[in-house]
Amino acid sequence: MILAIDQGTTGTTCLLVDEELTIHGRGYAELPQHYPRPGWVEHDPEEIWQSVLAAAEQALVTEPEAIGITNQRETSILWDRTTGEPVANAIVWQDRRTAERCAELPADLIRERTGLVPDAYFSATKLEWLLRGRETRDLAFGTVDSWLVWKLTRGRVHATDETNASRTLLCSLETLEWDGELLELFGVPRELLPEIRPSGSFFGEAELLGRTLPIRGIAGDQQAALFAAGGAKATYGTGSFVLVETDDTAGHGVLRTAAARLEGEPARHALEGAVFVTGAAIQWLRDGLGLIGDAGETEALAASLDSNGGVYFVPALAGLGAPHWRPNARGTITGLTRGATRAHLVRAALEAAAYQTADVLDAMPPLDLLRADGGMTRNRWLMQFQADVLGIPVVTAREPEQTALGAALLALGERRASPAGERFEPQRSVDRAGWREAVRRTLH
Repeated sequence: MILAIDQGTTGTTCLLVDEELTIHGRGYAELPQHYPRPGWVEHDPEEIWQSVLAAAEQALVTEPEAIGITNQRETSILWDRTTGEPVANAIVWQDRRTAERCAELPADLIRERTGLVPDAYFSATKLEWLLRGRETRDLAFGTVDSWLVWKLTRGRVHATDETNASRTLLCSLETLEWDGELLELFGVPRELLPEIRPSGSFFGEAELLGRTLPIRGIAGDQQAALFAAGGAKATYGTGSFVLVETDDTAGHGVLRTAAARLEGEPARHALEGAVFVTGAAIQWLRDGLGLIGDAGETEALAASLDSNGGVYFVPALAGLGAPHWRPNARGTITGLTRGATRAHLVRAALEAAAYQTADVLDAMPPLDLLRADGGMTRNRWLMQFQADVLGIPVVTAREPEQTALGAALLALGERRASPAGERFEPQRSVDRAGWREAVRRTLH
């Protein structure tokens, strides 16, 4: 039995799974997000930890033998090594407060050294922000995985894995070690940083709810899902992420990143494109506008319409890795008429998830089939629409929470794909001209 901890942006899921990836226990705890200013998104690190404890307690219906961890990646935390207390709220990957700083950075150096681009999405400028005016002695930095390892081991281990390290703008993608020139660029003392280990490694003995368990695998959420998918996938969550494991160089608009590996395997890499707002748009319709009471209502509402009525919803960020992406673009809803209903807005939000995923795939190597996972894959209308937009089959995972199963496979030390679920064949051709015009209006 493996306890797989999936610490995400809006909540923490814990699964208790066996070696066949059959789920025996499941727990979930919501995680509040804090918005102190427009464009700022924060988490309380202690609330992150409490959500893990709450979800784990629900999932532990029998005794596990090890822990695997997967996490929201670029979210940045700074804490005091002596007290173990965070010195500020975590800055979440969605946060845009450092966008102006990113415009000053040497793009060619960062692209060549890290496979990424200077963007507020990544961790380094977040860490710069957190360090302003602070004495760095006795401080520790980490992404969420490092924070959880620190808490689970009671401060005995300060470590991260290669996939999370590769998202910081501080790690060389060639050596998978902290890069001295990048540390100097961002003013980051090396002693603040965790040790980097392969994803399928031993990360220390955890103390969790009265149990002592080894931590045997860690990967960022998207690389964990890629590990479970077997080489190419799209994950639909708060945002959507498309990854293909390959050593090919990255073309225009595509990022290059580390892929999860087991201990003893050679280094592995992947190409990635990201959409920042997909499931978050549905959450906004629910919590911000009150148009729906639950995300489960969206499938029937979308299916109730014969067409979208010309309504398109372009969220605030079209996506890092899509050719049309622009930082800080505001969202738009176009094509509204007096006849538009909440069903039209719901359908437009779902269609936006599919259109944005297709835009990212346009910048990736061609696929014959898309493996899909994440909570939104439960929406069969969306999966069929995605297959129609792409013109290729879409196959969902048997268990939507592939990030957690990827963490479990890493903890088991096994490289194999998780079981497949439903297959959606293209049924009609979808004209993307209306979507592209809506994007053009948003950006210009």
